[in-house]
Formats: sequence, C-alpha cells, structure tokens
Amino acid sequence: MSSANLTREQTAARAAGIRLDTVDVDLDLRDAPKTDAATFGAASTLVFAATVAETWVDFIGASVDEVILNGVSQAVEWDGARIRVSGLVEQNTVVVRGQGRYSTSGEGLHRFRDPVDDQVYLYTQYEPADCRRVYPCLEQPDLKARWRFTVTAPVGWEVLSNGAESARTPIDGGVRVAFAETLPLSSYITAVAAGPYHRVDGTWASDGQSVALGVLCRASLAPHLDADEILDVTRRGLDYYGTAFAYAYPWGKYDQIFVPEYNLGAMENPGLVTFTESYVFRGKATAAQREARANTILHEMAHMWFGDLVTMRWWDDLWLKESFADFMGAHANVATGAFPEAWVSFASRRKSWAYEQDQLPTTHPIVADITDLEAAKLNFDGITYAKGASVLKQLVAFVGEEAFFRGAQGYFAAHAYGNTTLADLLAALEGASGRDLTAWSDAWLQTTGMSEIRVERGDALTLVQTDPRPHRLTVGLYAFEGDRLVRRARVELDIDSARTPLSAPVLPDADLIVPNDDDRTYAKVRLDERSTDAVTRALSSIDDAVTRAVIWAALWNAVRDGELPVARYVDIVCRHAPGEPNVALLADAIAHTGFAISRYAREEDRAALAAAWLEATWNALQAAAPGSDAQLAWARGVGAVAAVAGDRAAEIGAILRGDTAPPLGLALDPDLRWSWLISLAATGHAGSAEADAELLRDPSASGRSRHRTVLAARPDAGIRAEAWHAAWTDESLSNDHLDATIAGVRAGGRRDLIAAHDADYFARIRPVWAARSIEIARRLVVGLFPASDSLADVDAWLAANADAPASLRRLVIEQRDGLARALHVRSEQPTG
Repeated sequence: MSSANLTREQTAARAAGIRLDTVDVDLDLRDAPKTDAATFGAASTLVFAATVAETWVDFIGASVDEVILNGVSQAVEWDGARIRVSGLVEQNTVVVRGQGRYSTSGEGLHRFRDPVDDQVYLYTQYEPADCRRVYPCLEQPDLKARWRFTVTAPVGWEVLSNGAESARTPIDGGVRVAFAETLPLSSYITAVAAGPYHRVDGTWASDGQSVALGVLCRASLAPHLDADEILDVTRRGLDYYGTAFAYAYPWGKYDQIFVPEYNLGAMENPGLVTFTESYVFRGKATAAQREARANTILHEMAHMWFGDLVTMRWWDDLWLKESFADFMGAHANVATGAFPEAWVSFASRRKSWAYEQDQLPTTHPIVADITDLEAAKLNFDGITYAKGASVLKQLVAFVGEEAFFRGAQGYFAAHAYGNTTLADLLAALEGASGRDLTAWSDAWLQTTGMSEIRVERGDALTLVQTDPRPHRLTVGLYAFEGDRLVRRARVELDIDSARTPLSAPVLPDADLIVPNDDDRTYAKVRLDERSTDAVTRALSSIDDAVTRAVIWAALWNAVRDGELPVARYVDIVCRHAPGEPNVALLADAIAHTGFAISRYAREEDRAALAAAWLEATWNALQAAAPGSDAQLAWARGVGAVAAVAGDRAAEIGAILRGDTAPPLGLALDPDLRWSWLISLAATGHAGSAEADAELLRDPSASGRSRHRTVLAARPDAGIRAEAWHAAWTDESLSNDHLDATIAGVRAGGRRDLIAAHDADYFARIRPVWAARSIEIARRLVVGLFPASDSLADVDAWLAANADAPASLRRLVIEQRDGLARALHVRSEQPTG
C-alpha cells in the first residue's frame, strides 16, 4: 500500500500517542501569477504532546527542505507522503519547511488563470486528506488543533482563511497577511483562498451577536453574482440554526467564495465556505436551480455544527456530518421559508441518487467500514449523503421533531470541539426522546439495501414489503373525479413485517394507491397495474407535489428494473411533463427520459424513440409560457436529445446563427447556446468554424471548456480517437478540461466511433490509478467506461486484477453493474 493511503489503524495509533495543540502555517504565494509558477513555499510549526518516541508528519509536495525538532535540525526522512520524526519528548515543536505544488485537479491548492482577464485565482480543497498537499500537517480528523495562518501574496489580492484577517504588512513583492487563531479544527476543514476576487460584504446580527458576511467570486463573473439572494439565504440560515441547535455560530466571520474548476458542490470550511461557481448563474436560472443553491448554502451551514464543531473520529462515521447536513439543507430551506417546496426536490433528486447507489453491489451501510483514505474518498456517495438524510427524515418522524432537536442540542453541548462516533449521537437522541434506538440503528444505519413497498389488492388491501424494516409511513388512496385524481383517504401506520393489512377506513376500489404518499420513509415504491394505468391517464392532475414526486420516482425505478417498458414511460412523460408545474420534477422527468432511451431501449427501437422524444421536447418548448422556468427546462431538454437525433438541426442552427428568432421569451444564454452547439456537432451539423465563432462570443473559462467538447464531439472516428488519447495522456488538462474532453468522446452515444478503444481502456485503468491523483483517475475510469453490449471484457479484467486497489475495483464493479442493468432492461423490452 502506498504511504499516501493512510489506514484507520495507523491514524488511530498516531492519535493514541499524540495530543496536538497548535499549528502555525506560513505560505508564500507571491509567484502565483507567473506563467510558469508550479510551486510555492510552505512551512508548518506543529506543537504537540507525545507519549511515543516517533511519529510522522504528512506532506505531499515538491520538496521537504528542513525539519527542526525542538530547535534542532533533523535529517529529512521523507518518502513523498510521510516525514518521519523521531526523538520525541513530552512536549514538542516540529518545524517543517518545504515547497508545495499548485494543483490543476481541484485537490490541494488549485491554481486557475482566467482566460477573460488573465488573472490568477487560488483556493484550497482538502476533504478527506488533501491538506497535506499544501502544508505539512497531521492529516486525520481526530487530531484537532488551533490554527494560525500567515499568507504572503501579491499586492491587491483578496487573501482569506478560516479566521478573520488580523494584520496586513507590505513586504518585498507582495503583502503578508496574518489571520486570527482558529478554535480547534481538523486539518481537512482548514482553508486558504487568494486572488483578485470580487467581494460583496454584509452583516448578520442577532441577540447581541454580529457576524461579518462576505460573498466572493472571480472578477469576470461579478456581473452575474446575485449576492443579495445569497446573503438573504445566509441570514435566514444563521437565524434558524443558532436557535434550533441552541448554540451560537462559533466561527467568527462567514465568507462564502465561489471558485472555478471545483470538484464538489461546496465545502464547509468554517469561516470560508467554498462553492462551485456553477452556482453563479450566467443566464436565467430556474427556481429549482436557485433552490438547489440555497439547499447547498444551508447544507454547508449545518456543517458549522455537524462536522466542524463536532467532528467524526474517523471516516466510518462520515455520515455523522453528511447525512445530517443533507437532511438539514432541505429542512432549513422549508423552515426558513427560503424555498418551501424543498422536500419535493429531495424526494425526486436526492432519494433517486440514494436508491440507485443502494442497489449497487458495492453498497454499504450508512455507518460504513472505512479502512483507509482511498475508501473514504469514494464514500462521499448517495448512501452517506442522500440515504442517510432520508433515514434521518424517518428518524425525525420516529422520535418527533422536538425531541430530535433537543437531542442535537445536547450532542453539541456535550461534544463541542471534539470527535464522536455513532454511540455518542444515539445517547443524545435517546436521552432527549426517551426511546431506545438500538433496533432502529441496527435496521437503518448498519444494514444495506432497501425495502420495496407495494399494496396488494384483494378483498382487503395489504401493504407488502420486501427486506422488512420498521417504517412510519402514509398510504394515499385516490379516485377519479372526472379526469382528475383526487385523494380520498390517507392511512398512517407503523410497519415492521412483510405483510400489514390496511385496517383503517380505506377505499378498497381506489383507482390509485400510493405507498409512502408523503415520502416520509426510505423505500422503493412499486405501483400496481391499476395505479399505473391511472397515472398514465392523469398524473399531472394530482395536486400534491410530494405525491407526484413519489409517483415519478416509482415510475423511474420501474423503468430501471425492467418492470415498465421504456416506450410506455416515454408516453407518460410526453403526456404529463408539459403539465408538471414543479420545475425540478419536470427537469428530472426530461433527464430520465433521455437516459432511458439511450441506455434501456433496445438498439433497434432507439432511433425512433429518440426522434419522437425530440419532437415532444421541441413542441413543448414552443408551447411553454414565454420566459418561464418550464420553457428553459424544455430548451435544455432539446439540447440533450438533439445530440442523438438530428431532425431539428436546421432549426436549432438557424436560431444559433440568428437567422431565426428563438421562441418568445427564451434567453439564449451562453450555457444554452453551447449545449445546442455540442448537440449539433455530435450529429455532424456543426464543426470547428462554428465552435470558434461561439468561443468569440463567450471566451470565458466555461466557454473554453465547451469549445473543447464541441471539437471532440464531431462524429469522426479519427477526431474521437485523438480526444480519447488526450484524455488519458495529456496531463496538462485541468479537471474541467478533462471532463470536457470526456464529454466530447461520449457525445451522442456513438459507440461505433469509440468501440475500437475498449481494449485500450482496460489496459490503461490500472496504470492510471497508480500514476494520477484519485480525482483525475476516477473521472477517467468512470467517464470512459465502455458501454458495450457484453460483460465479457469487464469480467475478464476483474478476474485478472483481483489484486488491484480496492477503490479501483469498486469503480469498475459499479460501472459493470450499470452495464448489466442496461443489458437486462433491454432484454425485457417488448418487441413488435
């Protein structure tokens, strides 16, 4: 095992012998604007108590130049990841000076040059263990310290860290900025950002507490930054959380910075939260997009308590922060009044992610067995986030909301600035609720998979569940009133067995029966045939958006399981998506339809289905209310399917050229234009000239990435081959440019253009895993997996590489499962 891949046992042993007190970090970033800048000065001074004679300091950088232990220089013993330090005494001060490397993969200290104004921007991203790529540290969550940062940067730059700026001193070639000492933090949530960022200031004040707020982005994006809405959501959240958790926001200031080429949605660094700049909308944004951004803001804010104030001891209990933050993001969005329909999006999007992840052969309990850092990196998944949040929603129903928050308050009070495990949380919740949560924990947190719930008709109605678990749920019963489906009854019940009679007043002859009608529990819902017939006729007539979300999810799961034919699903979407008022549900239905056609339809049916779907999206676009969210959702849907079906290429091209006016009210923002142009390129209706012309219109960083995709998407085997090889071999590609290249290779699902590279894929994945960072390697392994019509090649690789790193095998196994599902579902499609 590489020394970079720390294990749970190794870090536990280190924590048993070390008590970390403070870490002083000194970074010199003055050379960052230089074209050839590759490294930066990095020094750490670590003060700690020890009961062991030796330990190691983590650092993955360009060089280690000096190690000083208690004032005495030491020989440098560094293997590229660990610096050995021996001769420890009871109290120790270790100084390590070296050179870090700038990153272009979004791991460590990322360096980005804006093509619009040639300005350089820096930011850090560490979770789970990339702090050591920037400065020497003890890289594990249970060795917290008080951190003091000093950063030297070019004059005129914004320089930020977790603490408030405390001093700024001009020096030769730059400015030296010092920051206030933090309260105890784990290394992975420390942070630095520097560059000529645009900044908007604000303040939040309540009950005598005043917090300085900042919202930042690149200067070239400043015209698009809707800071007022971001600050409004932030203030609502701070109002809510301080009261709900009975613990005042502890981290001083609250800066939120939107950064380029970001690998995540956001990261909860206290005092300096980082977000993907995809949340800075360059054109019209739908309510669903704004809701998703608010959800992320509130998710990260929840981490100020769940994760930052109280932190898991090791990555087994990652859920202790991520599941809670995912739940709180939606809960607070509703509770604060920011976006009252947030649970609708949760039911459709987050749960869909969880259901899909939980059906993979690599699924794991919410409380996972994480043996090392590579495993931790891949466990930021639909189980840890969305299933965990879904289960917490069930827990709140189980113990009651008031008891749940009392338990959280006790948890923070008891463990502030410390590290915890599952047992600590259960003790707090049991104390507040008076309920024994042992059986609940065993059933939900330490098992895998999900129940499938359906209602069986007969003389009476019976709720049937596979893989029985305890659920508190609601069954909705609907009947037709004219052409509308109207809820006539709801049955609330607790179940824990395979079969449960519905004994409350019910409609035994209901036209539609919806298990989990209010989406309270976590289970796959299966509609019976009569209910499916009813929603085929009148899904869009149901008033309750959460119920519609449950039904849309049930239909999609039925498609994925081969229970509902793709053609019938497409028919339902064509009938009812144009009448779906919730734009998140609409966008999901559009996306699922395209995926169903490309992955689950039989090859001989695909072209006709894609053509019909293109016509449906095109007609819905023309019919949508001008300027509405629905109009934009349908326009994006046209872009997606037009990469497969070229029947509307002439009209799309004419609109892009300006020869034809777009539908009334539709703003052709840069992202929509690029989406349509990529689709034209994939079907052979646009080439390099059109790509270059579009780049002149939009020379931004996003435009340059999309330009790369257009060029790679052209339907020529030689062009696709060139892009294929660039993805694997061109290490100058940033994370975003790699994604853009992969998107071009895969554009339009043209297996005929790339199938020749299948053997090359399997020859490359193990070497690339060893040679590249896990983030870049993961994108290659997942993004270029062959969507072939056989499992033979992947099975042969798995058999021949039983000794491959477990994290690599996990990715390959998951991709194999997706392919196996696609092949199975295709085989279940009706013929004729």
